[in-house]
Amino acid sequence: MTAQLTAADYALEGSKKPLAALYSRNAKAVIARGLLATRSNNWLVMVSGFFEPVLYLLSMGVGLGALVGSVEGPDGQPISYAAYIAPALLAVSAMNGAVYDSTWNVFFRMNFAKLYQGMLYTSLGPLDVAIGEIFLALLRGAMYATGFTAVMGLMGLLTTPVALLMVPASVVIAFGFASFGMGITSFMKTFQQMEWINFVMLPMFLFSATFYPLSVYPQGIQWFIQALPLWHGVELLRQISVASFTPATIVHVCYFLGMIAVGMLLTTLRLRKLFLK
Repeated sequence: MTAQLTAADYALEGSKKPLAALYSRNAKAVIARGLLATRSNNWLVMVSGFFEPVLYLLSMGVGLGALVGSVEGPDGQPISYAAYIAPALLAVSAMNGAVYDSTWNVFFRMNFAKLYQGMLYTSLGPLDVAIGEIFLALLRGAMYATGFTAVMGLMGLLTTPVALLMVPASVVIAFGFASFGMGITSFMKTFQQMEWINFVMLPMFLFSATFYPLSVYPQGIQWFIQALPLWHGVELLRQISVASFTPATIVHVCYFLGMIAVGMLLTTLRLRKLFLK
């Protein structure tokens, strides 16, 4: 009986080893290191990233908005141009904050500081590193979303309490971009390759119906834009901002849930392949 129990125990331990190699339940150590590094070196960069969408809102929403006047909102009712582009800029802010932390910061730590190699030489697994780094990106995205939503409130652009749900929705958007961004960055080896990230993000920012409705484009281009993650984020936050929900709302949320799942899987597998040979 004792021998049988011992054999079962060994079998159980063996089944746990693959999971233990991926995740040691200590992502908080990665988070603590990241917070300490941010407080010491990068806090000014983080604060400066908040002002970009605010400046866009003031220049485009208030300045250009005086010429544009009212536009049709997600529920078909007329809203000010500032109220139309503000949720879109919030989605852009969540994207930018998450992508910066999960791409350029990760690229430096992976290829120059050799930080992840050192982490994975300890008891930490690749999933611990992925969760910790992505959490830091989400924290940045949440800070940007909260601050920008407060600015919207001060400008009188929040017309319903439901609009406060834009903050957690922005975190979901940031989660999608952060998890996928870190996985993609694991393939990058040079600064020239990293420039492709900006090459993709700028057109996505300009053409994801951020400043004007999707209907202005030809049908073929509309289909392409609707495949972009930022468009789903923009549409999701616009619907929340006026409490107008449709079946498309579920599609937008599911898009990001799928993006998160694929991104987390890709990131974990890539870290394991690169550093646990």
